[in-house]
Amino acid sequence: MNQQQPSTAFIGASWAALLIGILAYNIGLWNAQMALNEKGYYFTILMFGLFAAISVQKSVRDRQEGIPVTNIYYGLSWICTLMAVVLLIVGLWHATLTLSEKGFYAMSFTLSLFAAIAVQKNTRDNQRPNEQIGTPAPRVTERQRVEQEA
Repeated sequence: MNQQQPSTAFIGASWAALLIGILAYNIGLWNAQMALNEKGYYFTILMFGLFAAISVQKSVRDRQEGIPVTNIYYGLSWICTLMAVVLLIVGLWHATLTLSEKGFYAMSFTLSLFAAIAVQKNTRDNQRPNEQIGTPAPRVTERQRVEQEA
């Protein structure tokens, strides 16, 4: 699979979106007039969602590149991502927040998940094509170098 390297602007925008989404969500939680256990619930959903979204992106990309991924892990990563979204929806549905606050949490959560996927994609695209975890890129031997020059 021949992947083109992402532009510096896209990498910067992805990281900015991730940081803005996470910071906005957490600043909103910090300033919210809710019990500490509710704040913990929403914070845990954000962290769970970010991890699950990155896991989905990694397992989908691994499969595209022919790297083995078990069906159980692939399915669980999708289920966990959907669970995080559903848990946020259920929590906001039953929360005693204004509609604008509910929308704020939903949008910053969505921005954070999307940005986490983009950052993971950029990280993966910036790896050398032959690089695998723990496996260095193959070395060009002297014979291969002579054949390439000929």
